[in-house]
Amino acid sequence: MARASKRANSKKSSGHHADARRLPPVCVVEVTGVSDDGELLARQVGGAVDGKPPRIVISQKKRPGRPGRSGRKQRRGGAPAQGPALGTGDRALVRLTPMAGGYRAEIMRRLDAGPGTMLGIYDGKGRIRPTGKSDRHELLVDAADAGGAAAGELVVAEIAARRRAGPLEARIVETLGIEPGSRAYSQIAIHSHGLPSVFSDAALAEADAASAIPGDGRADLRAIPLVTIDGADARDFDDAVWAQPVQDDAGHGWNLIIAIADVAAYVKPGSALDGDARQRGNSVYFTDRVVPMLPEALSNGWCSLKPDAERACLAVHIRIDAAGNMLRHRIERGVMRSAARLTYAEVQEWRDGEATLPKAIEAAVHNLYGAFEALKMAADGRQTLDLDMPEQKIELDADGEVTSIGAAPKYDSHQLIETFMIAANVAAAETLEKARQPFLYRVHDEPPADKLDAFRDFIGSLGLKLAKGQVLRAAEFNRLIAEAKTLEDGHMVAVAVLRSQAQAVYTPTNIGHFGLGLRRYCHFTSPIRRYADLLVHRALIAGLGLGGDGGDRAGENIDWHETGADLSDSERRAAAAERDVKDRFAAAWHAKHLDGRLRGRISGVTRHGLFVTLDGTLADGFVPMRYLPDDHYRLDEPARRLVGRRRKLVFRIGDNVALEIRDCEPLRGSLVLEIVR
Repeated sequence: MARASKRANSKKSSGHHADARRLPPVCVVEVTGVSDDGELLARQVGGAVDGKPPRIVISQKKRPGRPGRSGRKQRRGGAPAQGPALGTGDRALVRLTPMAGGYRAEIMRRLDAGPGTMLGIYDGKGRIRPTGKSDRHELLVDAADAGGAAAGELVVAEIAARRRAGPLEARIVETLGIEPGSRAYSQIAIHSHGLPSVFSDAALAEADAASAIPGDGRADLRAIPLVTIDGADARDFDDAVWAQPVQDDAGHGWNLIIAIADVAAYVKPGSALDGDARQRGNSVYFTDRVVPMLPEALSNGWCSLKPDAERACLAVHIRIDAAGNMLRHRIERGVMRSAARLTYAEVQEWRDGEATLPKAIEAAVHNLYGAFEALKMAADGRQTLDLDMPEQKIELDADGEVTSIGAAPKYDSHQLIETFMIAANVAAAETLEKARQPFLYRVHDEPPADKLDAFRDFIGSLGLKLAKGQVLRAAEFNRLIAEAKTLEDGHMVAVAVLRSQAQAVYTPTNIGHFGLGLRRYCHFTSPIRRYADLLVHRALIAGLGLGGDGGDRAGENIDWHETGADLSDSERRAAAAERDVKDRFAAAWHAKHLDGRLRGRISGVTRHGLFVTLDGTLADGFVPMRYLPDDHYRLDEPARRLVGRRRKLVFRIGDNVALEIRDCEPLRGSLVLEIVR
């Protein structure tokens, strides 16, 4: 973004953003859940904060004991007895310390919470089974307080009395519908994470009224064999690609076209569609369904680049040299017709010589791979962060039951599309900077100091070293991952690298993208499913003068800092909801396969127990202290391990351990494990 544009927007945006999200140094918070790293998350109670509240992470470190007071009886895990751990809905007085992305809270005193609410499934007989991982006790409901709920219905219950022993009493204050068995998992996530899932009547009416965009004034790209490459189950196709070898004054290279659905032509600023999309922030992809950002008439209709259908698009033309360096680019509005809808698997099969494609499509894919190899050469040269982490894939039958679960296949065709999309995103960011147009960058900061220190301690325990005081590059992490492959526990270095990273966010202030090794970057290629991309489209249309529809009023009255923070929060909310649903389906799978021992690798170590990722299914479970071999354990944080004081047993990140399932609750997505020897 140009410096003048920053000045023009910073006075109002930055000041409002800072004031709205500043929290007092001491306040009362309520626990809202647990992060994927096992950290307790919370929100301020009763705070006057505009928009979405800032992220608060509760520190779970033990305070040093007072001299002469060490004789208190300890639990088997070795930690001083401090009462029950905080759970969802519990409150505490805390001292806040600002950190990257929010605050870290140190507990000063636990508080008795007033009546809270809980999400659960009503059994029709006076009991509610909770759906939250931290909520382990059923609720009792009198018939008069059932609120007309039917058996199997998802309900919101208000807890009438909290007792340390026995069931809690509650009354049902809201009924949310009935979906049998596993079909309820997504519904639970939608309500527990507050995901908007119902479009307004006005937005639906606008989507239903949509029609084809006239081609007048647009570039005619219909004769170019652009193809889409997506997953086999994809229904919304928002990007198509094409490449052609070229020899000109700049030498040998490639011409690329990345065509992206022109969503801005349909979703206008200030419209009902825009309001609903802004509230959602992004589509949410569950194992069994999608909560889309846009109604189906657009997401799977007029904005989807279906084969042999004329569609409006924004096309990025890029010229790269033989080494993949971007020489020039331009962006235009066009009309296109996709030549084929291809899947990652069939493109990979063609690449491996195991399948054929129609001759014209085969030539198009051959050129795509040629350009991809050049772009990959440039990416390798700038040393992007290379984390080859497995991704879990869950397949369901027609009844929504799990038929298979394990690591998703990885193809070169995935990387091909990712590489083309990165090139288009860079071109969009550079174009907007040149046009002095305000927009949201997608930035990824260097690892924060506290995470980097912990990472250095961990790799130091493996005999590896990351020097201090040098300019940090992604290449240094890649080097460590490569060196660690020769070590017995080296496979966990990649996991440690991932956990040391800062979160990528949306912001109008550019600090570059550490992981991709790029000086400027934005999201442009998925406007069907990400509101940030739609804003970039509008900025391009306005900044380049590409026509009034969709670009008018772009950036008008937008607080870019607040919008970036909100969209970053929406992204994290969606990721957490998606993870919760996967956990529930994984627990459902293991509930049917309880016999026998399992193997898994320790993925996290806390003073409360161990996080474990199971071999094969990649399901995440937890081993509480009571299910470790009998000993008194202390947490060695630098080495990320638990050490037994009496038997000298050691459990550390990366260890492969034998396990048995002690408790498996699909409704809560809970998988409690025991280490067996």
